[in-house]
Amino acid sequence: MRFPLRCFPLALLVLLAAAPPLAAQGPPFQTDDPVPVDYGHYEFYIFGAVDGTPVALNSAGPAFEFNWGALPRLQVHAILPFGNSAPMNSAVYAPEGVGPLAFGLTDMEVGAKIALLKESKYFPQVGTFTMIELPSGDATRGLGNGKAWYKLPLWLQKNAGPWLFDGGAGYAVNPQQGYRNYAYTGWLIKRELNKRLELGAEVFAHGAEGEAAAQTQAATMADLGLYYHFKNPDHQLLAAYGHTIAGQTENYAYLGLYWTWGKKDQTGGEEH
Repeated sequence: MRFPLRCFPLALLVLLAAAPPLAAQGPPFQTDDPVPVDYGHYEFYIFGAVDGTPVALNSAGPAFEFNWGALPRLQVHAILPFGNSAPMNSAVYAPEGVGPLAFGLTDMEVGAKIALLKESKYFPQVGTFTMIELPSGDATRGLGNGKAWYKLPLWLQKNAGPWLFDGGAGYAVNPQQGYRNYAYTGWLIKRELNKRLELGAEVFAHGAEGEAAAQTQAATMADLGLYYHFKNPDHQLLAAYGHTIAGQTENYAYLGLYWTWGKKDQTGGEEH
């Protein structure tokens, strides 16, 4: 999933989070997946992320994400982020890229992930993950957008032994003055090396997001990331870093911890 709020310096805390019962993506990558949290299960992340361009370096952290398998094939999603706005104060990008450093509550995110088609032997799983960015931050200090805006993607996933493939595309609708609608796409490959470690790589691209955004121009990025599973399989460390390979210079980073829990089956184990 690409974090909506432009993320935070790599020096942030590592935190507590969970490995999903089904193979899935999203954090720490910008490419998301079509696999909802299992019915009756929950996920919780504490994380930090950063997304910077020559216009501004904006961050989220500490940020808190919660996902709930509310119904079969339906996941309810929310993020409560604190973060900073750090204009680079370059005259080239005035007036949008000029101003003081600010920190506080930024825009919240809510959403719903719906599995439309389940994965089969020859076809990938297909699903949507609609998100709404709510104007909870102070836009006058650069800590938010000032209006609600929306991301409307379609994601695919296919598993093949230790390999996992995710990909898809979406369209962001942002009605705020100074911003613009834009398309985005992401394609990811991940491999399980052993029970503790998974590595992944993605290519993620987005269009220009408007003169008021840090991403004033289109960019294509290459990101590398890892998942480290602790002794308790429900706890996981996530990390990723990426940089532009075409378009506007942009850096992306994510660091967090992830935890999951859910209903027990009749044998005492968790349902999957």
